[in-house]
Amino acid sequence: MHFSDGLDDVVAAETVLSEVDGQAGRLIIRGHSLDELAGRSAYEQVVRLLWDGFFDGLPDDLAPALGAARAEVFAEVQALDTGLLDRTPIEAMRALTARLADGDSLDVALRLTAAPAVFTAAVVRSQAGEAPVAPDPRLGHAADILRMIKGHPASAAEAEALDTYLVTVSDHGLNASTFAARVVASTRAGLASATLAGISALKGPLHGGAPGPVIDMLDAIGEPANARAWIEGALEHGDRLMGFGHRVYRVRDPRADALKKAVRKLGGGSNVLPGRLEFAEAVEQAALAILREKKPNRPLDTNVEFYTALLLEALAFPPTAFTCVFAMGRVGGWIAHAREQLAGGRLIRPQSRYVGPQPRRAA
Repeated sequence: MHFSDGLDDVVAAETVLSEVDGQAGRLIIRGHSLDELAGRSAYEQVVRLLWDGFFDGLPDDLAPALGAARAEVFAEVQALDTGLLDRTPIEAMRALTARLADGDSLDVALRLTAAPAVFTAAVVRSQAGEAPVAPDPRLGHAADILRMIKGHPASAAEAEALDTYLVTVSDHGLNASTFAARVVASTRAGLASATLAGISALKGPLHGGAPGPVIDMLDAIGEPANARAWIEGALEHGDRLMGFGHRVYRVRDPRADALKKAVRKLGGGSNVLPGRLEFAEAVEQAALAILREKKPNRPLDTNVEFYTALLLEALAFPPTAFTCVFAMGRVGGWIAHAREQLAGGRLIRPQSRYVGPQPRRAA
C-alpha cells in the first residue's frame, strides 16, 4: 500500500464544489473564480451556489430563510452560563451549536449556517459584559452579524467587507476541517455532527487558529524598522511565522489579495487604524524577503490569514473570536461537502500501516 504522511497527493474525493490550484494560485468555487465572487456576491448567494442540487426546495433567494434561521437559533443563547463564558469564544460557540438538532434537511442546514454567527456575537458581547443582541431577519447575513456584535447597525462598507471575507473562505477543497466534516458525514451521523467536526478541526492553530497570532506579531513588531530583527529572531527560535506559507499553494494565496483589497476599501473610513495597512505591507515585504533568504527551497508566500487579521481587526472583532468568524464563512462549505458525501460517497475508511512490535512466538 502507498503511504503518504499527511495524505499529501492522495485524492480522497471527487467534488463539484471547489478546486484549489496550488501551482497557479487559483481558487474556483462551483465554476466561478474567486475574483468573480469576492466583493461581488453576498454570502447567502454563494451558499446558495454551493448547495445547489443538494437540497430539495432550495429557494432562489436564501437570505430570508437564513434570516429566519438566525432568529430561531437565538433561543439557544439562553443556555450561556458562567461555565461557557469562561471558555474561549470558539469553545462556547461549539457548545451552543451542539444543542441544535441533528439531521440532513434544509432546515437543519440553515440553522447550522446561522449558528456560528448568532452564537459568536452573543458570546463576545456577554464576555464583554454586554447583553446579546437578537438577530434582525430582514438584514443580510453579514450586516446582521456586525449589528449583533457591535449593538448598532453597520455601514454598507463594513457589511460589504465582511461579505467579501465570508465568501472568500466559504470553501477551499479538502482542507482539514472540510475533510473532518466529510468523514463524519460519511457515517450518516447528520449535518450537525459533521459541522461540529468541522468546528473542532478549525479550532487548531495550524488551521483556523492562525489569524489571531498575526495581530500579536504586528503588535510585537510595532513599527516597520523593527520588522527584520523581530522576524529573524522568531525564525532563529524556530517559531512558525503566521500568515505565511500554505500546504497547497506554491505561490501567493489568491485569497490574500481579495482580502487586502477589501481592507484597502475600508481604509477611507475610520475602521482601519491610520497607517495600519501600510505598516502591515511593510512587515509583509520584510517577511517575504527574509523567508526567501533563509528558506530558499521552500515556497513560503503570503496566505489568507495575514490580511484576514487586518480585516477582522478593522471590523472590531476581538482576535480571540477570529476563528469563530472563519467558521461563519466555512460552515456553508462544510454542509455542501457533507451533502455531497451523502449523495454518492462511501464510508471513509483509509488503511494504516502497522509499525509496532510483533507478538513473540512461543518456543
